[in-house]
Amino acid sequence: MASLPIDTAKFTGIICAVPPAPRVANRETGQLRVDRETGKTMYQVGLCLMAGASADVVTVSVAGEPAGVQLGMPVAVRNLVAMPWENEGRHGIAFRATEIRPLSAPAPAGKGAGQ
Repeated sequence: MASLPIDTAKFTGIICAVPPAPRVANRETGQLRVDRETGKTMYQVGLCLMAGASADVVTVSVAGEPAGVQLGMPVAVRNLVAMPWENEGRHGIAFRATEIRPLSAPAPAGKGAGQ
């Protein structure tokens, strides 16, 4: 499946419109979807992508819980991609990112200002 990278720097803002929730793989058993590469639980987050005078809300999947992300909070998104899909006559676009974090999150240890 082709994945199309999205340049998030082109957006004037990205806000959490729907808080993170685990993705369910099987509704009957409640089994959660797991990332094949990392083994982490997959989460989905509704993000409002704003560009100029327009805005769209898309659901983005991410491996692992996006810590600290809450409703209405500006967020940073790393490696956002769009993946067109088709299955039994249905089609759409799935979005995935490697990380979603609060925009005001502290810098990782050892990466403080001036370093």
